[in-house]
Amino acid sequence: MKSLLFVHIAGVVLFLGNIIVTAFWKMRADQTRHRDFIHRTAKNVMLADFVFTIPGLLLIIISGVWMAVQAGYLVPGFNWLTLSLILFALTGILWAGVLLPLQRKMIHLSAPTAENEFNIESYRQASRHWMIFGTLATLLPVFILYLMISKGV
Repeated sequence: MKSLLFVHIAGVVLFLGNIIVTAFWKMRADQTRHRDFIHRTAKNVMLADFVFTIPGLLLIIISGVWMAVQAGYLVPGFNWLTLSLILFALTGILWAGVLLPLQRKMIHLSAPTAENEFNIESYRQASRHWMIFGTLATLLPVFILYLMISKGV
């Protein structure tokens, strides 16, 4: 059980660490207003999701379900684990349904091409929406972390 807990915590570190750090670096890039730097950063945010966020997510889900089964936590009814799973699913829906499309849009808007003038206002609007929904998609897992530690106490 201790090795599963280690894997679970490693997944949480990868997952939460990446979503917090990539938001920081994206905000810093946006402040420069340099199109090439913004574009590279937006592409690297997307890359980091696939290199760190998704593997962290898989570690969390696999080890979490395994531990819950072993500990007998998968009981019918509404409890801290059920709430955590609902919030985790909501986070995934926000990421896949809102944040990924916004990331693609920001990459497209910041791409240096001959016919594509950098429309900083369109980029800022997409970025603002990304920050709003990204903040929500970050706070939900932080609350889930609290639930996991306190186990609903």
